[in-house]
Amino acid sequence: MAAKKTKRESAEAAESPEFQKRVKAILRALKKRYKNVECALTHDSPFQLLTATILSAQCTDERVNATTPALFKKYPSPEKLAVAKISEVEKIVHPLGFFRSKAKNITGMAQAIVEHHKGEIPQTLEELVALPGVGRKTANVVLGTAFDIPSGVVVDTHVKRISNLLGLTTSKNPEIIERNLSEILPKSEWIMYSHRLIHHGRQICIARRPQCPDCPLLKHCPRVGLPALTK
Repeated sequence: MAAKKTKRESAEAAESPEFQKRVKAILRALKKRYKNVECALTHDSPFQLLTATILSAQCTDERVNATTPALFKKYPSPEKLAVAKISEVEKIVHPLGFFRSKAKNITGMAQAIVEHHKGEIPQTLEELVALPGVGRKTANVVLGTAFDIPSGVVVDTHVKRISNLLGLTTSKNPEIIERNLSEILPKSEWIMYSHRLIHHGRQICIARRPQCPDCPLLKHCPRVGLPALTK
């Protein structure tokens, strides 16, 4: 009974004018600080973005960006990657960890793109998640960044952590967090919210040493789970 009450009270709080006002203030502050930020993965095409995002699983974007130039030079299109020798692809992506499964996923993705989509990256969530190595997060990244289609909110480690600090969700489950944020945020903000929070997490709200006194979100952030600031 208590659990149901807590859930109901939480829903009411999220719908309150005060909560909605705070969400709008957070979005304004993020836009002011990170107005024109872009996806952190370097790419020149939807194919490159899809490939880089698959490779970024359990790996930093910096390491992916250091590895993909050689990959894209040798395999500049789905058609080229689809017929690549898996051993050659493994050599290139070896620095990224889990290189065997990642090489298998990106070559399998390329083959599926060629065979089922005539070499073009599909523009629906359902078609993207059917590709090897592509989950909902990867599909949201590609649709939002490459095609400006707000299919959902990308929840990476920064978005997960900071959204909890901001009190916008209490979940640790990426799928639940995405659902919570999709209900709270205007659809027009789904794409940029993630981009801006990722940059914010790298520059100011750093996991092990958050720079709260210098944070543009401080007056709107309950800092859930963090100790009180000392004056």
